[in-house]
Amino acid sequence: MTSHATPFQSPAVTSRELYSAVYGTVLASALLAALQHGGDPYTPYYDAVWVLVTATTAALAHGYANHMATHRRETPGHRWQGLLRHLWEEWPLVAAALPTVALLLASGAFNWPEDPSTLVGLGVDAAMLFGLGVLAARRSGYGRGGAVLVGAADLALGLLIASANAVIK
Repeated sequence: MTSHATPFQSPAVTSRELYSAVYGTVLASALLAALQHGGDPYTPYYDAVWVLVTATTAALAHGYANHMATHRRETPGHRWQGLLRHLWEEWPLVAAALPTVALLLASGAFNWPEDPSTLVGLGVDAAMLFGLGVLAARRSGYGRGGAVLVGAADLALGLLIASANAVIK
C-alpha cells in the first residue's frame, strides 16, 4: 500500500499537541513582552524561571480542566490514570516555552541587554508560530501555498505581540 502522506502529516503529532505548542508559544511571547522592566534592573534568570513556572502552571491547569470536562464515571484508579494522561498531554505547552527560557538564561549568562534579548525572543517565537502554522495546515490537507499563508497568519500574530510590546514601551 502506498502512502500519500507528506512528512508534515505524520501521525506522531496530534492536533492536541499542536494546540498546546501554539498556546505555549503565544504564552511565552506574551510573558516575554510583559517582562520588560522599564527602568528596573533586568533579571533574566528570575524571568526565565517565571516563564517556565507560568508555562508549567498553565499546562497543569489545561490538563486538569480537560480532565474535568471529560470526566466520566470510572473507578478511582482509572480517574487518576486519566488525570495523569491529561496532564502529560500538555507537555508541548511547556516545551514551546523552552526557547524563551533558554534565551533568557543565555541573556543572563552573557550579560546581553534586555531590549535586544526581548526582540530576539519575540522573533524566535514568531518564527515558531509560522512553523507550527505551516505544520498544522499541512496536516489539515492544505497545499504548500495555502500552508504558507496559514503560517504567515500565525507569524502575524507573533509580530502583533512584538508590535504591541514596542508600542507599550
